[in-house]
Amino acid sequence: MKLSSIFAALAALTGEAAAKAVFAHFMVGNVLSSYSIDKWTSDIKLAQASGIDGFVLNVGTPLNEAMRTQVAAAFISANNLASEFKLFFSFDYEGGQNGPWPAADIVSLMKEYGPNYAYQKASRNGVSLPFVSTFEGGNHASDWSGIKSQVDVYLVPDWTGSGADVVRSYLNTIDGFFSWDMWPVGASDMSTTPDTTWQGVIGDNKDYMMGVSPWFFTDLKGYGKQRLWRGDDLWADRWEQVQQVNPEYVEIVTWNDYGESHYIGPIWEPAIPQDVAAEADARWYIEGYSHQHWRDLLPYYIARYKNNGVAPAITQEKLTWWYRLAPKAAGTTSVTGNNCAYQTCMDPNDIVQDEIFFTALIRDPANTNVVVQVGDNTPVSHPATKVGPNHFSQPFNGQFGNVTFSIVRNGQGVLSGTGYAIQTSPPNGKRNYNAYVGGVPNTYADL
Repeated sequence: MKLSSIFAALAALTGEAAAKAVFAHFMVGNVLSSYSIDKWTSDIKLAQASGIDGFVLNVGTPLNEAMRTQVAAAFISANNLASEFKLFFSFDYEGGQNGPWPAADIVSLMKEYGPNYAYQKASRNGVSLPFVSTFEGGNHASDWSGIKSQVDVYLVPDWTGSGADVVRSYLNTIDGFFSWDMWPVGASDMSTTPDTTWQGVIGDNKDYMMGVSPWFFTDLKGYGKQRLWRGDDLWADRWEQVQQVNPEYVEIVTWNDYGESHYIGPIWEPAIPQDVAAEADARWYIEGYSHQHWRDLLPYYIARYKNNGVAPAITQEKLTWWYRLAPKAAGTTSVTGNNCAYQTCMDPNDIVQDEIFFTALIRDPANTNVVVQVGDNTPVSHPATKVGPNHFSQPFNGQFGNVTFSIVRNGQGVLSGTGYAIQTSPPNGKRNYNAYVGGVPNTYADL
């Protein structure tokens, strides 16, 4: 799955970044209303400050004026910044209003934007090609030979739902593969098994794009989506797994999918699902639940990944934390654990843990502890063991109140912050499985 040294050299000569890259999945369908060039510019700046190389533009049907307007705004913003931030399309075959993508519309978009300077390119045999992905669409895999005969692309699809046999059948069509298997099943932590399995399916001559996501919870009855998968330690675990898998590309899911609670970008209220009549209003579990501090350690994680495991120097220590704001048994819910359509249906409380999750980026672990206190309860010390990210979790069963976090070295506090209070029950009586995310300092969240 590595480009040969010859191909890498040719890629460099053609202006390609043969090096690894990290992208964030951006739901264009969520911003069709009133998203300005200034908003796109702001998002791009935030992503770049976090070490992200580009946005994966998830686009669904129909290819109408609203979609074209936002796609154009994204490219205008990226080009105006002249900052090498890249964009590429992920054609969503499941989420569009008009069903799967017509091949002719894909050809039209790629002819228009593939040559754009801000469009992500990749090299096949020294030929520069626009990078393309999908969300599902394995049942339309046969379309791509015809598409590529009209406009050649570097195709790295997500056909996870169609299974390995479909992917094997089209190895001559694809240039790589993106796996949507990035959340654990049931009461388990995520492993690298799905990644290495997919790497085995596509073989050593194809690129692998690995998915990384911090969370998954959705409670949208009107959309038929009321489920969760275990988040908990996932954000920290997955970035360590990136080092183990060592993929060609990483895709963060997502920048702005609020309804599924895995957003790492700023909350834009109009993009939150809010169809009250259809019982698809996510505002109650999104508003006030910023996830921006999940980006705080990205510059470290991404630099280490790109440098083949060699960690960058730590110039500033950081603390990031996340947890739910009430016990898992508090309140009422119709949410299931796992996706009952194809997985064993479970009680969600058997999947998630009543714990506080936190990562400290440590410059010097000697005589250093991360101390966490819930309300007036006894503080708990967690010894740092290494330079770099030190990840921990701490149960909060039966403990309520504000949560304080401190890095203490040689008995002296060097960094501290206070997180939201853990309450005995959710304020509206509904069980909210979304994560509150905080951190110190506010390096990236407040840009």
